[in-house]
Amino acid sequence: MQSSSRSGNGDQGADGDDSLYPIAVLIDELRNEDVQLRLNSIKKLSTIALALGVERTRTELLPFLTDTIYDEDEVLLALAEQLGNFTMLVGGPEYVHCLLPPLESLATVEETVVRDKAVESLRKISQEHSPVDLEVHFEPLVKRLASGDWFTSRTSACGLFSVCYPRVSSTVKAEIRQHFRTLCSDDTPMVRRAAASKLGEFAKVLELDYVKTDIISLFTALASDEQDSVRLLAVEACVSIATLLPQEDLETLVMPTLRQAAEDKSWRVRYMVADKFSELQKAVGPEITKNDLVPAFQNLLKDCEAEVRAAAANKVKEFCENLPEDNREQIIMTHILPCVKELVSDTNQHVKSALASVIMGLSTILGKDNTIEHLLPLFLAQLKDECPEVRLNIISNLDCVNEVIGIRQLSQSLLPAIVELAEDAKWRVRLAIIEYMPLLAGQLGVEFFDEKLNTLCMAWLIDHVYAIREAATCNLMKLVEKFGAEWAQNTIVPKVLGMANDPNYLHRMTTLFCINALSEACGQEITTKQMLPVVLKMSNDQVANVRFNVAKSLQKIGPVLDSNALQTEVKPVLEKLASDTDMDVKYFAQEAISVLALA
Repeated sequence: MQSSSRSGNGDQGADGDDSLYPIAVLIDELRNEDVQLRLNSIKKLSTIALALGVERTRTELLPFLTDTIYDEDEVLLALAEQLGNFTMLVGGPEYVHCLLPPLESLATVEETVVRDKAVESLRKISQEHSPVDLEVHFEPLVKRLASGDWFTSRTSACGLFSVCYPRVSSTVKAEIRQHFRTLCSDDTPMVRRAAASKLGEFAKVLELDYVKTDIISLFTALASDEQDSVRLLAVEACVSIATLLPQEDLETLVMPTLRQAAEDKSWRVRYMVADKFSELQKAVGPEITKNDLVPAFQNLLKDCEAEVRAAAANKVKEFCENLPEDNREQIIMTHILPCVKELVSDTNQHVKSALASVIMGLSTILGKDNTIEHLLPLFLAQLKDECPEVRLNIISNLDCVNEVIGIRQLSQSLLPAIVELAEDAKWRVRLAIIEYMPLLAGQLGVEFFDEKLNTLCMAWLIDHVYAIREAATCNLMKLVEKFGAEWAQNTIVPKVLGMANDPNYLHRMTTLFCINALSEACGQEITTKQMLPVVLKMSNDQVANVRFNVAKSLQKIGPVLDSNALQTEVKPVLEKLASDTDMDVKYFAQEAISVLALA
């Protein structure tokens, strides 16, 4: 802010003018028509407050802000955020209550994002109030919001109860509980929704007796609300409440409601139960899990809505891992696995995909024999699924099955399926398998790869579809990055270079593409000694396409070579190609000469 824009008339009153300056400019900017300008001035509030000093911030700036808040939502959002960090600018914790009036009016505006930010800032500064200030200033604000005429203020109040409850006197605590009870049965669904979303958080700060008397009755009421958006939030609260209660009370106080939620007529509520299933399982403990949650989980896996089945399928591994160890295997084999088998051939691909991402994890829980007998057939079915995501999820998780049943068993059962896909008549299926190759190679190790999969990778280089040849080239590069240059020199490079003499010019070109891809990964020595002579020899090819690709290859591998090889071997060949009869060959040779600076 430049002071030169002021008209200072002589010396008189300059001090007064100076001290009023920041607030005057702020007033101007906040009345400007341009939203961006108003937004910028709000973002500079802390600078303005510093310039004014703590006292004037309290007496002038905050009242001004409180009175003039009627603006675009983004300006109000910025203001609500700024005020949360204003404690020191108004003089520290003892004056922090001065920030409450502007935040209170921001907590009642129509736009949800602004209200949420104001509540967030209020929660933040509530920590800086002393217990006395909390009762004198903060708690009355919460009460005013809780009994406001508009639902907007009542929804905001829901987020503030839990932050002031622990630090106030018992009479005030009773009032807060009463207000929360009232809001849980508010006429407006939005308010009940806000209360339900804060129920778990509020339960955590309450004394256990009140959790049993107050919270459980509220939880039961909200869990049977007419609006499914309220009921599904009660499911979330269920996790917190179950964690707080002693084991013997869970059966009577929480389980009836939870059973009802798991069979709710609205799929969104059942989805919420499925989504929170692992947390619920940990909260209620092994005994209830065995008697209640296992049948509930079976039902969710068989639900008529695909979204619910997918959410439950996602939790299969976690649920099984957390079952009590003494009868884990028996529960999985008799209750869970039959449902899983049905899901493998589900009609919905999201369900199959969710299952494929976790099903491999069951092998570690069930051990070798069960995996071979029961799980491998399922993995095989999923490897052949028409949905690529299902196949990918299976291939990306092969390593954990490998740990359980060993590489031999795995290769006998799953590899034929992979080979079958690799030679599929549809080129897109082949392409998908090539993309998984580096992943597979990493999981299965180099010896196994050379023995079983190397020939496949080479066969792809002479596929009749260009996209496959291109992907196969890229795949070789990734494999060399994984297994190292020495492996490349022994297994890959000789085969690639052998193709340079192939009668089919497309295969000869593939040699060049492979050399382009491999030169960097293989390093200078292999490139100079083994690859370069082949490229140079191919510059005499009869097919112009091959010759101009030689020029492109030399340009690509040039940076890997040393200057001696460039000058004595590459330069003469490029100069010869630059005077070729074919226009394209000339063009690419000249381009290579200029890029490699050989002119």
